[in-house]
Amino acid sequence: MSAAAYARGLSKVYGEGDTRVVALDAVDVDLETAEFTAIMGPSGSGKSTLMHCLAGLDSASAGNIFIGDVDLTELSDRSLTQLRREKIGFVFQSFNLVPTLTAKENITLPLDIAGKKVDPQWFDVVVDTVGLRDRLSHKPTELSGGQQQRVACARALASRPEIVFADEPTGNLDSTSSSEVLGFLRKSVDDFDQTIVMVTHDPNAASYADRVIFLADGRIVDELRDPTADSVLDTMKKLDTARLARAASPTG
Repeated sequence: MSAAAYARGLSKVYGEGDTRVVALDAVDVDLETAEFTAIMGPSGSGKSTLMHCLAGLDSASAGNIFIGDVDLTELSDRSLTQLRREKIGFVFQSFNLVPTLTAKENITLPLDIAGKKVDPQWFDVVVDTVGLRDRLSHKPTELSGGQQQRVACARALASRPEIVFADEPTGNLDSTSSSEVLGFLRKSVDDFDQTIVMVTHDPNAASYADRVIFLADGRIVDELRDPTADSVLDTMKKLDTARLARAASPTG
């Protein structure tokens, strides 16, 4: 399997002197093509920073980040914007839909902005997969939270990106809507060979992934393949216990 994205020696530091915070500490990570990867860790572990750096939304302090064979750290702002538009899809916790546009218009918005034509066949496949055929003319206020997030997922996939980054995509949803959205993300990997990278704090959400990466203090400290909600929870408890032990020790 080839990596859709990867990082080598990725570090991110905020502030200087007394306010200096190391959010990422020389991280090496590979995100395989056609795989669903979840990123987990306690608050402040660096999981959102890692995703934002990998997606080109935040710059690295050191190291290299690749989407395919393109090194993001060597791109100009303009080239980076173009790469994000052409190769990356995004799903955010807050949906980020335009309230004045219909569901259909929201889905095609990135393509419209880029001046690209919508592939009608692919559009139909995505819309039917997210189950929104009868809601396309509705505006976001006329949709449930789960439906709005499915519109956001469809928008992320409409341009056939090489990789989709999802930041707590079920954070604002009830359990039924969460299952709908996660089921769609899983299906996009299984049926369309999409690559998904999701930050989550929810063990159940992580169980939809092929692989879970665990961060602590800006470093990758563990990994699970074929996770279940229980195995994710057990790993998180183990890491939590280790973190508390370090904090309590005289040298920690």
